[in-house]
Amino acid sequence: MGQKYLTKSLFKIGLECPRKLYYHEHPELYQNQALGDPFLEALAEGGFQVGALAKIYHPEGIDLSELYPKDAVNKTKELLNKTNVTIFEAAFCFENLLIRTDILVKNGNVINVFEVKSKSYDSRKDNFIDKRTKSYILSDWTRYIGDIAYQTYVCKNAYPNFEFIPFLTLINKNAITTVDGLNQKFLLKRAGKKGKIIIKPNTDINSVGDKILIDINMLDGINLILSDEYYNPKNSNWWDILTFNNKINELAFGLLNDNKLKPRLDAKCKKCEFRCEAVSPLASGFNECWSKKIALQDISEPFVFDVWCIKSNKSDPLLQSGKILMRDLTEDDFELEIKKERGLSHQQRQWLQVERASKNSEKYIDQENLALIFKSWQFPLHFIDFETATVAIPFNKGMRPYEQIAFQFSHHRVNENGIIEHIGQYINAEPGVFPNFEFVRALKIQLELDSGTIFRYSNHENTVLCQIIKQLENSTETDKEILISWIKTITKKDKEWFGKRSMVDLCDLVINCYYHPLMRGSNSLKFVLPAILQDSKFLQNKYQTSIYGRPEGIKSLNYTDWSWIKLDKNESVIDPYKLLPKLFNDIDLDKLDRLFEGDDIRSGGAAMTAYAKMQFTEMTEIERKELCSVLLKYCELDTFAMVLLYEYFLNEISLTHS
Repeated sequence: MGQKYLTKSLFKIGLECPRKLYYHEHPELYQNQALGDPFLEALAEGGFQVGALAKIYHPEGIDLSELYPKDAVNKTKELLNKTNVTIFEAAFCFENLLIRTDILVKNGNVINVFEVKSKSYDSRKDNFIDKRTKSYILSDWTRYIGDIAYQTYVCKNAYPNFEFIPFLTLINKNAITTVDGLNQKFLLKRAGKKGKIIIKPNTDINSVGDKILIDINMLDGINLILSDEYYNPKNSNWWDILTFNNKINELAFGLLNDNKLKPRLDAKCKKCEFRCEAVSPLASGFNECWSKKIALQDISEPFVFDVWCIKSNKSDPLLQSGKILMRDLTEDDFELEIKKERGLSHQQRQWLQVERASKNSEKYIDQENLALIFKSWQFPLHFIDFETATVAIPFNKGMRPYEQIAFQFSHHRVNENGIIEHIGQYINAEPGVFPNFEFVRALKIQLELDSGTIFRYSNHENTVLCQIIKQLENSTETDKEILISWIKTITKKDKEWFGKRSMVDLCDLVINCYYHPLMRGSNSLKFVLPAILQDSKFLQNKYQTSIYGRPEGIKSLNYTDWSWIKLDKNESVIDPYKLLPKLFNDIDLDKLDRLFEGDDIRSGGAAMTAYAKMQFTEMTEIERKELCSVLLKYCELDTFAMVLLYEYFLNEISLTHS
């Protein structure tokens, strides 16, 4: 076996948790929930376009990306003999540390190292270093600065006679694009497991307009993180209080000797990609880590950090005090005296989950409050769901990076007589077309015919429409005032307006009035739906026959003679999303959703990635139509799931008041 090198990607894995490095390096032994598809990861994150654009800004660059690491190290050494040189994917090796820099610019004895990221940066708001203590890097930036700090460390040790200045090249959120079609100049083609960037002909520094990336000198921050004085007073985890240099040494030694390094064992374990069921012959890394703290038979139970919306500064001290499992918690760990006039308070909801953590626990439902809320609604009822994306590089001139793109919606209607219809939908998959204004026009046509109550799930739809208002205000659309006025009737924004038909958030209803142990603390509709279907004999009896997509049953735009209730070998209801065709071959939806952090309510990772594929890869018209067809099915299920939740609550209320 050849030399094992601690590359940038391996370092980033180990920086999150040192034990992960061993698990990652032994896929034959450990189950991994990470996507594991670099092509789709690149599509989802959009970094390939940002990286390609950054290189356009350095037209003199010499590209070493096609060279094997050893050859690239030698070629880099040769090129650094030049007085001035720009290199893409330069390679540096020190002991068993190996890195490739995105962009390197040498001027005499000074070498600027640019690490390109697709993260946005707002100079008016964003800070890297805590202003109060000036002694640690803010958590939002840890992994980005850790990346460039590691590169700087290797570069300095490989060439101590040069002066290295590290830069982060980020998306400038305040920049305005000055050319049309910029994001269509950079496409991605699958090449094995990875993606190959295709740059359209005649794309050069003169054709991309004003610069929308920003180069930030990180020398002060990197000097801080590489110093022995660097610390983070908010963390007491053994790994976080190590100096950065010691972390590098630990990871390099562990990789070289194939050692299992000590795990961090804190709240960050909640989202560990190795937290999964053991599947023969693969083991669960999460179980192995925590088996040193608790009995193996207890590891399947919920942990303290699984409590809904519990923050790490709350869960980490509990873990350190010996309270590891949810069952270890007591009422004293929650401020239950904080109450709401109606519904559950935040703390009550958390304690409710703890109380009912057992799989045999009963559901909680506030039927009285639900009944009062239901009386305030007006028929016909409208259930809508949006699929959206934010793209790093804008569609048209005049737009800023990461503006909201609304490319799809679904609409179900429930009439007062109980008739359910999938009444409308919209999708735009045409490459390079900014869809938002047509999206709103289509939505307006769907919803303006009556004054019935409109439902969303989570705040996403409200947020998107408010962002489209800003886009309309800056546009030259002739009907923009009409569209803005209409949007304001169905949305709300702080103290600025509250529309007379402002959408009702069904997620708020769940949080305030309902909990089922099968939801496992999540309020995502993709967790709520399987729970209510498993619980409700009413829904099971109604939808076990193929009434969905029948003229005499429930009208559908995408399904024919469809049954939503199917049982597995254990007589449990199969999650309806598992019944749909896959958007991507052999890729699980949950794995795609893992790419989008901090989005516990909506799980639109698969749709966003599919949209990116239609926008930024070369597809045949047949392939595009097939992908659109599957997207339409998914989005229709999103709104029908809301209808099922409505029917479930209505039936529960009727049972109580019958």
